[in-house]
Formats: sequence, structure tokens, C-alpha cells
Amino acid sequence: MTAPGATPVAAVPASAALALPLHVRASILLRMLAIQGVWNYETMLGNGIAFSMEPALRRLPGGRKGAAYRTAMARHSGYFNAHPYFASVAVGALIRAELDGVPGEQIDRFRTAAPGPLGSVGDRLIWAGWLPLCSSIALLAYGLGASPLMVVLLFLGTYNCVHLGLRIWGLNAGLRQGLRMAHALGHPILRQGPAYVASATAFLAGVALPVAAHGIIGPGRVLLGSVLAAVAAGATLVTLLHGRFEGWRLATLALASFVLYTMVR
Repeated sequence: MTAPGATPVAAVPASAALALPLHVRASILLRMLAIQGVWNYETMLGNGIAFSMEPALRRLPGGRKGAAYRTAMARHSGYFNAHPYFASVAVGALIRAELDGVPGEQIDRFRTAAPGPLGSVGDRLIWAGWLPLCSSIALLAYGLGASPLMVVLLFLGTYNCVHLGLRIWGLNAGLRQGLRMAHALGHPILRQGPAYVASATAFLAGVALPVAAHGIIGPGRVLLGSVLAAVAAGATLVTLLHGRFEGWRLATLALASFVLYTMVR
């Protein structure tokens, strides 16, 4: 029911975003895999956000040749900086807002406020948590005798089950909640998950690193001196770069080094 004196929203029914056909949702998800494809320092993810939303924006009044479509594409091509996986929440929310006919000023305020929370949650959960955890799992598998191919497949499979799941969940959550995405980000997994993942990563890394080192040294202990020297050098490097080198980069570098060694061994 419309309140007395209020202007009714007549652009598109409020249920239009939730009724997006499966092929449209699939197109949006596929485009979000390339959301950083045109990343730049001026708009950050802005162009990728508009590119991902475009299949749904075709359903605005007038279609691709309509003024509403052109205005929406121009608006969402502007500056937007967030974690690329959690940007799916914003994509869904902004699609819902556009199809519901939310005023442009309100959408602009959302685009200004949303990047901070989306970036913070994503950085803590993925870059500082899940990526190092998956690297530790792969290192442990190598130390237990897995082949280089199995190590790579294990890492990619473990990492991407959460990566892809987050994109799908984020799009659906954004379409359901619209600009009230705070309800979605308040999920207990997102609020408490980073702490649990960080604890699991610390424990697993403590197990995986010596096991992986033992796998490199082998029963002959021929490389013991080299491994100990590498460990000492690595510890010194980590200490010197403390606070200036992201943990996910170090974890990925360690994983890549072990895999490269096994390939040229």
C-alpha cells in the first residue's frame, strides 16, 4: 500500500529482481568472474560492476535503448572499491534497487557506503584467512606424499568451492535484501568466521610446514643444511617485512616454491 502523498514506484514491479530468469542470473555470475578485468585506479571495480549488472539492466523500461538503461550503466560505471568476491552482494543489491525504481540519490548513497563493509569482510575472511588455510592444506598434502598435480588440484578445488559459493550466495543475498544488505553481512559465519579460520590456519600451518620440509629433505637428509638455511632466511625475511607484506602473498609464494621444486627435482 502506498502512503498518502507518496509517489508510487511504477517503473518495474518490486518482484522483478527476484524473478530474474535463470539464464540472466547465470550470465551475471559468469560476468562477475571477470569483474576485475577492467580494474583501474580511477574507478576500481566500477566498470566491472556495471558490466556484471548489464544483463539485468536490459529489463528496465525501454530496454537497452531506453534512458533508464543508459542512466543506470553510467551510474554504476563510476568509482566502486570492494572485495571482488563480496562485490556480488552489491551487484545483487544494486540490480534490485534499479529494477524496483529506487531514486538515484538513494542508490548513490548506497554505492558510497557499501564498499567499506564489503571490502573489510572479504579481506579478513579470504585474503587473511581462507587463502592461507588452503595453502596450508596443499602443503600438508605434499608433505604426506601427494603428487604436484594432486597438490595443485587440491588447492584449487578447496579454494574455489568457497570462492564460487560466495559469489553465488552474494548475488542471491543482494537480490533478496536490496539496499538493506547489512542483514546479509550480519550472518554469523561472516562475523565470526574470520576468527575461526585464522585459528585453523595457524594450527594447520604449524603442522604443514614441518611435514612439507620433511618431504623435501627426504630420508637421506641430503638437503638438511639447505632447508635449514632456507627456513632461517624465510624467518628473517618475514620479520623484516612484518606489516608490509600481506600474508596471502607469502602463503602463495611458499606453495608455489614447493610445487616448483618438486617439478624440477
